[in-house]
Amino acid sequence: MPVFQYRAVTPAGEVLEGAMDATSQKGVIERLRDMGYTPLRAVEAGTAETAAVTRRSASPGLFRRGVTQDEIGVVTREIAILLKAGLPLDRSLEILVGLAESERVAEVLRKVRNDVRGGAALSKALDAQGGAFSRFYVNMVRAGEAGGALADVLARLSEFMERSKELRESVKSALIYPTILLLVAIASVIILLAVVVPQFEPIFEQSGKALPWVTEMVLGAGAFMRAYWWAIVLGGVAVVFLVSRRLQSPEAKLGWDRRVLGLPVVGDLAAKVETARLARTLGTLLRNGVSLVNALSIARETMGNTFMAAGLAEVGRELKTGRGFAKPMLETRRFPAFAVHMIQVGEETGRLDQMMLEVAEVYDKEVARAVKRSLALLEPAMILFLTFMVGGVILSILAAMLSIYDLPI
Repeated sequence: MPVFQYRAVTPAGEVLEGAMDATSQKGVIERLRDMGYTPLRAVEAGTAETAAVTRRSASPGLFRRGVTQDEIGVVTREIAILLKAGLPLDRSLEILVGLAESERVAEVLRKVRNDVRGGAALSKALDAQGGAFSRFYVNMVRAGEAGGALADVLARLSEFMERSKELRESVKSALIYPTILLLVAIASVIILLAVVVPQFEPIFEQSGKALPWVTEMVLGAGAFMRAYWWAIVLGGVAVVFLVSRRLQSPEAKLGWDRRVLGLPVVGDLAAKVETARLARTLGTLLRNGVSLVNALSIARETMGNTFMAAGLAEVGRELKTGRGFAKPMLETRRFPAFAVHMIQVGEETGRLDQMMLEVAEVYDKEVARAVKRSLALLEPAMILFLTFMVGGVILSILAAMLSIYDLPI
C-alpha cells in the first residue's frame, strides 16, 4: 500500500504534517476529514511531485527566482481551502507563509499578509506585489470581495489555473518527441561530417580518381564545418538574437502571429489553443461578476497571439457601440467559426458565461485531438528527415568507394 505525505490544518488553526498509508490520494483526504482536519495537500511519497517540492524547499538563495504560476496555483488552492474551513484571511495567510515551498513565495505571502493586517483589501495587497499576480487574478479576487464570496472565487481561480496548466503541459509534452528527433538528426549529421567523413579523405586522395559530385559536396561541407564551426555557432546565435529582437516590435510580432495562423496544421492548433484560453478566461471573469467590456480588456492581455488579441480589441470597441459580442467577433475572421456560433447562442440566451466555459471544454478536447493528429503526421516526417540526412551522407561515401574500385553502382 502506498504511503502519502500530507499537510492538514486542525480546527484550532494548527498545521499538521505526516505520512499515512492509503490506497489513493482520495482515501487520505477522506480520512483526514473524518478526523476533523482540513486537508491541504496529499502527495504519494517518492513521486516526482514530492521530489520537486523537496528541491524547491532546499533551493539556496543564490538561485532564487520569481514566483511561478504553478506556485501561485498551489497557494490559491490552499488559501481557498483554509477560508472555506472558516479561518480568517490573515490567519490563513500566516499558515501559508509557514508552508511556502520557497523563500520567494514566503516573502510575497508575508508582504500580502502585512498589507491585509494593515487594513488593505486582499486584491489591493496582491496588486502591490510587483506583477507577481496578473491583472486577471487581481480582478477575480476584487470581484469575489465585492460579492462576499472570496473563498468560492479563489477555488474557481485555482481550477482555472489547473486547467490552463493542463492545456499548456499537453502542448509541451507533444513537442518533446519531435524535438528529440530533430536534435538527434542534427547531432548525427554533425558527427558524420566532422568525425566520420574525414576518415575517408586519405583514401580518396590516394586513389587519384574523380569523385561523384555528391561526395564532393559532403566532403566540402565537412571541411567547412571543421574550419568554420565557430562562425556557424556565432551565426546561429546572431540569427536567434536578431529574430527575437525583431519580434519585440509590435508590428513584426503582429505580422508573425498572423502568418503562424495561416500555416497548415500549426495554425489550426495555435488558433484552438488561443480560443480555449480566451473562452476559459472570459467565462471565469463573467461568472464572477466582471462586466463583459472589462473582461474583454483583461482577457486580451492573457492571449499569446497578438493578431487574435488585436481582433478582440476591435470586438471590444464594437461592443461599446451596442453591436453585441458575437457578430463583431465573427466579422474579424480571426476566431474559429464554431466557437463564435456557440458564443452567439450564449449571448442570445443570456448564458454567455456558461457558454464560454463550455467552449473552453470543447476546445480543450479539440486541442488534445489536434495534437494527436499533428504527431501522427510529424513523427513519420521527422523519421524520414533523419533517414534522408544520415542516409544521404552514408550513400555519398559509398558511391565514392564504388567509383574508386570501379565497381558497378
